[in-house]
Amino acid sequence: MDTNAVTTKFKKAFPALTHRNFQYYWFGQCISMIGTWMQRTAQLWLVYTLTSSPLLLGLIGVGQFAPVLLFTLFAGVLVDRYSKKKVIIIAQIALMVQAFLLSLLVWSGHVRYWHVFVLALISGMANTVDMPARQSFIIELVGRSDLTNAISLNSSVMNLARIIGPAVSAILMDRYGAALCFLLNGLSFIPVIFGLAMTKPIVSNIKAVPKKMLADIWDGLNYIFTRPILLMPVLAVLFVGTFSMNTNIIFPVFSDQVLHQGVRGYGLLLSAMGTGSLISALVLAARAQVRSSPQRKTIYISAFSIAFFQISTSFIKSLPLALFNVLLLGAVNIVFMNSANSMIQLNSSDEYRGRAMSVYTLCFAGTTPLGNLFAGSIMQKFGSSMGLLMCGIATGFPMLILLYHFYKSEKKEVTAK
Repeated sequence: MDTNAVTTKFKKAFPALTHRNFQYYWFGQCISMIGTWMQRTAQLWLVYTLTSSPLLLGLIGVGQFAPVLLFTLFAGVLVDRYSKKKVIIIAQIALMVQAFLLSLLVWSGHVRYWHVFVLALISGMANTVDMPARQSFIIELVGRSDLTNAISLNSSVMNLARIIGPAVSAILMDRYGAALCFLLNGLSFIPVIFGLAMTKPIVSNIKAVPKKMLADIWDGLNYIFTRPILLMPVLAVLFVGTFSMNTNIIFPVFSDQVLHQGVRGYGLLLSAMGTGSLISALVLAARAQVRSSPQRKTIYISAFSIAFFQISTSFIKSLPLALFNVLLLGAVNIVFMNSANSMIQLNSSDEYRGRAMSVYTLCFAGTTPLGNLFAGSIMQKFGSSMGLLMCGIATGFPMLILLYHFYKSEKKEVTAK
C-alpha cells in the first residue's frame, strides 16, 4: 500500500492531529488519562472495601464534584480572564500532588475513609478549574475548523483510558494493592505537563480583569439563557450529568451484589463502557468532516438512549449480557457528550467560551454530587439494580419532554416556510 496515500487518508480523517500544538497536548493526555482512570477505579474500590457502604461510596463523588457545583462558574470567569495554558498546568500539578499523597497513605497502611474523602475534595477543587480550561483550550490548539475532530479525538483518548485504566488497575490491585495505582497516576501527569509547556496556542484572548466577578458570571449566564441553541443542549447535559453519570459508584455494587463478580467484574464493566465509547469516538472523529454544529436531534435522541440502556441494564443478572448492554451505553454516551460539547463551543464567541464551558462543566460534572447522593441512597435501601433503574427514569422523562419540544418547534418552522 502507498505510504503517501495512507498518510493523506489519515490526515483527512484526523485533521486535528496535523496541528503540532494538539499533538503535544493529545499525546500527553494519552498517558495521563490512563493514570486517571487507574486512580478512579482503585479509589472507589478502596472505599468500598474500607466501608462496604454504597452511601459512603456515593459521598466520595460528592466530595469530588461538590467544588465543581459550587465554584465552576467562578472558574469560568478566571478561564476567560487568564492564560488557559497556565491555568491548566497549575491544576495538573495539584492533581499530581494529590495522587502521590493518596499513594503514600495507602502504602503506609494508615489510610482511612476521611483521608480519601479529603483528597477527593482537593481533586475536585483542581478539576473545577481544569475542566472548563481544558474544554475551551482545544480551540486554541486547532482553530474552529478542526474543533469537532479534536473533541472526538480527545474523547477517544479518554475512552481508550477507560478500557486500559480499569483493567490494569484491577490487575495491580489484585496483585500489589491500590497504592501502586495511585503512584502511577501521579507519575502520569509528568508527560501532560511537559506537553502543555511545549504548546503555543493559536489564539490567546486574555480578558482584562474587571472589578466585579459576579457581574461577569451573570453576563455569561445571560449569554446562554438568551440563546436557545446554547440553552437546550445545556438543559440536556444537566439531566444526563445529574442522573446518568453515576455508573462509577453503581458498578462496584452492581458487580458485587448482582453479578457476583467482585473487582474483576467491576473492571470489566468499566472497560466495556470504555470500549463502546472508544469505538463511537473514533467513528465520530473520522466522520467530522462537515464543520457545522451537530444537529440538536442527535443530542436529544442519544440522551434518551442513555436512559434506555441504563433501565435495561438494571434487569440483567448475567455478566456477558451486562457487558454488551454497557458497551452500547458507552457508545451512545459519547455521541451525546461530543454533540453537546461541539454545539456549545462552536456557537459561543471567544469572549464567552470559558464561561459557556464552565456552565457545561457545572451541568455535566457539578451536579454529580446530587446524582451520587440520589443513586447511593436508593442503592443503600433497594440495591444497585434499583439505583440503575431510577437513574434511567430520572434521565429519560426530561429527555422525552425536550424531544417533544424539539419536534414541535421543527413542525412550526416547516409550517412557517
